[in-house]
Amino acid sequence: MPNTPDPETPEAVHEEESWLSSEEVAKLWPVRKDWLPGVARRADVRIRSFGGASRGTWGAEPTFYHFHPGDVRRAAPAISEGHVDIPSNWRTDTPDGRRAEFWGTLSARVVGTLFLAVLVCGLLLILGTVIFLLTVE
Repeated sequence: MPNTPDPETPEAVHEEESWLSSEEVAKLWPVRKDWLPGVARRADVRIRSFGGASRGTWGAEPTFYHFHPGDVRRAAPAISEGHVDIPSNWRTDTPDGRRAEFWGTLSARVVGTLFLAVLVCGLLLILGTVIFLLTVE
């Protein structure tokens, strides 16, 4: 869609509409939230990103994306009808996408539960050691 303006183009003075967050765009497009920036680039939607600065050894800050509201509305029918080339595991309306979302959510929950279980076991072990040392003469 070559008729889309360049992302660096300044906005018109009369434009009052705020840019849409990832949560808002995820409600309009049948696309998994992690893949919204990639789909937006494929659909020529202007994106503003902030964050993502390097923290050295500690990785990077999270990156947040905001999408141009007019471009999002223009691209919504093309994305929903499949006119934009998007891998099937990026979408929420395909079996591959639903399967990837399910396994990603399940693995995150399992890892979180295991982390909490190890933390509780460690605290109980420390508490038991302290109680044992206080009761032994």
